[in-house]
Amino acid sequence: MASNFLRLRKPYYVESTINCSSSSDQKLVNLSFGIDETRNQTKKRQAKEHHGRRSCLDSCCWVTGYLCTTWWLLLFLYHCCLPFTVVHEVPELMPAARLKREGLTGIHPVVLVPGIVTGGLELWEGKPCADGLFRKRLWGGGGFTQLLKRPLCWLEHLSLHNETGLDPPGIRVRPVPGLFGADYSAPGYFVWDVLVKNLAKIGYEGKNLHMAAYDWRLSFQNTEVRDRALSRLKSKIELMYRANGNKKVVVVPHSMGVAYFLHFLKWVETPPPMGGGGGLGWCAEHIKAIVNIGPSFLGVPKAVSNILSAEGKDVAYFRAMAPGVLDSGTLGLRALEHVMRVSRTWDSVVSLMPKGGETIWGNMDWSPEDEHVCDFSKKRYFRLSPSDNNVNKSNAKQVFRVKDPVKYGRIISFGKAASVLHSSQLPTAVLKEILHMSASRNFTSSCGEAWTEYDEMSRESIQKIGAADKAYTATTLFDLLRFVAPKMMNRTEAHFSHGIADNLDDPKYNHYKFWSNPLEMKLPDAPNMEIYCSYGVGIPTERSYVYKLSPSNKCKRIPYQIDTSVDGEDRSCLKSGVYFADGDESVPVLSAGFMCAKGWKGRTRFNPSGINTYVREYQSKPLTSGIKSTAHVDIMGNIALIEDILRVAAGATGEEIGGNKIYSDILRMSERINLRL
Repeated sequence: MASNFLRLRKPYYVESTINCSSSSDQKLVNLSFGIDETRNQTKKRQAKEHHGRRSCLDSCCWVTGYLCTTWWLLLFLYHCCLPFTVVHEVPELMPAARLKREGLTGIHPVVLVPGIVTGGLELWEGKPCADGLFRKRLWGGGGFTQLLKRPLCWLEHLSLHNETGLDPPGIRVRPVPGLFGADYSAPGYFVWDVLVKNLAKIGYEGKNLHMAAYDWRLSFQNTEVRDRALSRLKSKIELMYRANGNKKVVVVPHSMGVAYFLHFLKWVETPPPMGGGGGLGWCAEHIKAIVNIGPSFLGVPKAVSNILSAEGKDVAYFRAMAPGVLDSGTLGLRALEHVMRVSRTWDSVVSLMPKGGETIWGNMDWSPEDEHVCDFSKKRYFRLSPSDNNVNKSNAKQVFRVKDPVKYGRIISFGKAASVLHSSQLPTAVLKEILHMSASRNFTSSCGEAWTEYDEMSRESIQKIGAADKAYTATTLFDLLRFVAPKMMNRTEAHFSHGIADNLDDPKYNHYKFWSNPLEMKLPDAPNMEIYCSYGVGIPTERSYVYKLSPSNKCKRIPYQIDTSVDGEDRSCLKSGVYFADGDESVPVLSAGFMCAKGWKGRTRFNPSGINTYVREYQSKPLTSGIKSTAHVDIMGNIALIEDILRVAAGATGEEIGGNKIYSDILRMSERINLRL
């Protein structure tokens, strides 16, 4: 009985064949074995509990990583022109209601052209991981929820093919058509909604209001190759023109949509198969005015930092506040690497690179903004002389002065000294020598699958590019990017050009790669058409950057980052490694206003028919948002801008709405630029 009973006990009791009369020594031995087994079992139980807690911690870390990846991806897109603001409609402040009471009604059909990242994208074909998402939004509206549910799948489906710039095998993502596709980019965050509501109040609806949806990830010509987007836009404008009593169309592009429509102007005149075959008089017949909102005609410096390190001022600020978090391997974030891997497949990013080289953006020791646009915290203004008849007399001309000029021409500088010293004191960049090192790229890296092309570069070349006291201008930085992002640059340079034409009559400029660059194409022969450059001013805007080598040499790390430890003196343009100039928070004044202020002013070789151009600036005011904000996307809810658009759509000319309205230093900047016109 005793032995049978012991066999049924818990495992830490030893099996015994002795009876109750066994010696006390044997009992002690059995007790000792029992204690040891109890300890072992306790350790196993504790290890199991610890493993459970660790699994919970791992899950929390992954969730945190996905959330942070989401945040930084959206932040990257913010750098590419996405500073959203929630709008609360205030009926009495809607300009259309007041203008309607004054008898204003819509006359000309209106076509809206969205910019980068502001149009919705939906899934038409996907991999098994995207099951259940057919015709569901992946971008815009509620599409961002998929990033939290299936982040890697979401990123895979938003990427394009690295060699063709088109759809990857087995994936088809397409733009959401109609106004619904770009009203809101996320729930509560408007894009075109406020303007559409105002247009509706003066009589606009589906027959005379159209949203020209296109896939903003593609190169402009590829939107035609894949989706026939340019052909559909041409047909829609022709239909709206005829259906509304042969009334010419008012086109309202925003941000990158400005360059997209510039490409369309040349495409529609060009004979097939490269162009739309509309002929040289098509624009004069069909278009009344182009009201460009936040135009990035000459590109934006932040496109350079996004390609180089997937960051801008906000990422830099976060690094300064929480150093090490973005590079932490513990949480498994890899946020910037994911952003870079996906965004480098989007050809549209390269369309935003600075155009015009050193002639426009400055060289190592000169820039158009020299001695200007710096002290935003404590502005010191002076007025132009009354003889300057290019400025609306009702608006004061404001210029931001700084004691020590900033060398804005050095868009990328490695080390603070490289951003301030005279060029004679800096070593000559040897990029051409570094480019010959491309054969030493480590394609068989032991790092495993490469998140970015940086994993394919040798450490020696990375170190030489980022050596201290080297700086890169709008001309030399293209050599830099060709080395650090060769796949992207090889693909996109067949679709975009960033120079200045010597002879616009040269047949080579009939190629589509030149059509989105206003310095390498002619405006159409349409003397009665009008062009407006409408943008916000008075907001610190990224202009150039101070970089350093990343402290980590580990695999799957971006080797360069903005040096957040670098700050200027009191009231300086330099903060956390970023030099600021005047602009709308995303596009510097130089890029937004130069073409209307000088490049196209009067009859020039870029504007041979003398199309009238107008600079319409909207001044930033402290603590404003929504209906008064002038930030890059927020301005689309600005009541002054909306009123201008409504009046033009109702038939007013540029002179009738007040002509030029200038607050910035754009006229002086333009005079400093030595461009043959």
